[in-house]
Amino acid sequence: MRTSPSVGGWRRVATAGIGVATLLGVAVTAGPAASAAPDPALAQFYGQQPAWSACEGDLAELDCATLVVPLDYANPGAEQIAVTVSRKKASDQEHRRGVLLSNPGGPGGSGLVMPKYLAAKTELGKVYDLVGFDPRGVGKSTALNCETRPALATEDSRPPDADFPQWVAEARQAEEGCNRAAGGIRPFVNTPNTARDLDVIRGVLGEPKINYLGYSYGTYLGAVYGSLFPQNLDRSVLDSSVHPEWVWREQFKAQAIAYRKDVEAWSAWVAERNGTFKLGSSAGEVLAGVEKVSSALFVKPVGDYTRTSFDGAMGVGARYRPLWSDLALIVGKLRDGAAPPAANPTPAPVSRAEVDDAARAGTLLAGLGLANLHSGVFDTVTCEADWPTDLGVYYEEMRVFRDRYPYGYGVVRAAPTTCAFRSFTPPEPLVKIKRDGYPVGLVIQAEGDAQTQYDSGPAMSTRLRDNLISVADDGTHGQYGGHNDCVNAQVNHYLLDGVLPASSSSCKGDPRPNVAADPAPASPVQPSAGATLEQSVRAFIDNSGLATRPF
Repeated sequence: MRTSPSVGGWRRVATAGIGVATLLGVAVTAGPAASAAPDPALAQFYGQQPAWSACEGDLAELDCATLVVPLDYANPGAEQIAVTVSRKKASDQEHRRGVLLSNPGGPGGSGLVMPKYLAAKTELGKVYDLVGFDPRGVGKSTALNCETRPALATEDSRPPDADFPQWVAEARQAEEGCNRAAGGIRPFVNTPNTARDLDVIRGVLGEPKINYLGYSYGTYLGAVYGSLFPQNLDRSVLDSSVHPEWVWREQFKAQAIAYRKDVEAWSAWVAERNGTFKLGSSAGEVLAGVEKVSSALFVKPVGDYTRTSFDGAMGVGARYRPLWSDLALIVGKLRDGAAPPAANPTPAPVSRAEVDDAARAGTLLAGLGLANLHSGVFDTVTCEADWPTDLGVYYEEMRVFRDRYPYGYGVVRAAPTTCAFRSFTPPEPLVKIKRDGYPVGLVIQAEGDAQTQYDSGPAMSTRLRDNLISVADDGTHGQYGGHNDCVNAQVNHYLLDGVLPASSSSCKGDPRPNVAADPAPASPVQPSAGATLEQSVRAFIDNSGLATRPF
């Protein structure tokens, strides 16, 4: 997830396993072969024949087709919209076991590239037809665009109370811009209708069931699909899950809490190595030193570091364990008034689940001469749930989150979004999440993930009675298909062989830096051979929107 792209530039930006676990379980059966018949009023949509052709540009290895779906499933004879689908057929057709649909997150992430990504990063392309799609409102599907309005609030991770009305005015103005530009489709761009589109895709492909892989917001979409169409879902993997009871404001606030926990874990690690880093001999001393640096940068920036950018760097740097020694060195330099090393221009790698497609959509719109527009899917889907309308609620929580959770821009996550001034009425309530009629699936959650806090994973696995894979001491968002061999092995064994891992199991995350704890003799520590902290932070912020991307 990410912070609402309608709210001022910086606020739009600011939202390896070492062994394979023993795979214990039983073979998973596919269940009944036939799916439930669709509503006769939807027969024309389920029965359409896709006109497949080679995709263009970066998707050249895939086939693409555009389908037609109802704007409003309650009134399928009225307006229609387009949903574009991509596909890469299984390389081993003799052992093909169906289709696997996927979603990278968002809300608002383009999924057309997912088949290409999964074919390159996983073994799934051998036996599955890999299918991706741009959800309704996104990219090559019928797009939902909002006006981009000038920022009103000052870029500040710790704004004074006097600035809060500007943040409110910015959110109100953003909602007004969406209301003007989004037209009549906006109330119907929501998770239940996107799930219904998924089922139309299944029907058009001629498949009785789909298999599903969702990252981040895509986990919620998958859970909603399974709740609405349990008879049509076979195997499912929900990676970096949304909390089923935190839709959506509580999910945002939980991000700030997760960043704080990561910084506290980093502080304890640094304190155990005070002989090396000299930042304090207790976690409290280290944190106090961080606050002194932040206060000093507010008075006098050092190099490119201001208080605001430093607060962001603390959140991101503490989240990713391999960056911990880099972060400690940066804090030490800034404490001493020295500018950290210049950023390496080489971008840091990010996983597919961390790619910010809203930024890509913004570039596309600018290229079309529509620079005053941006994708409005995030600002719409996150409003499918009710938000407080009392501004006093936001002001009170902004004070708490500014003071308690400044790292990773906690105040942004407590501030009002467009949803506080929602100009449309959702046509239906949120779907009650449940698993009743499809096989046991997997939920994967990293302990230090700040986009979907760890508690979200156990909550979703409990609600669905799915098996849980926890990734210990790791802040990565989106595990499967990355470099965690333990996660990859367990997910492959399930999706390819039908064998569930233990009902609850754990994989090790990225290792912490190899710096000896006191009282071992201290030795000089150099920044890691890979990306510097500053490079990593800037790459994540500038290229992926990771620092504040909610889902």
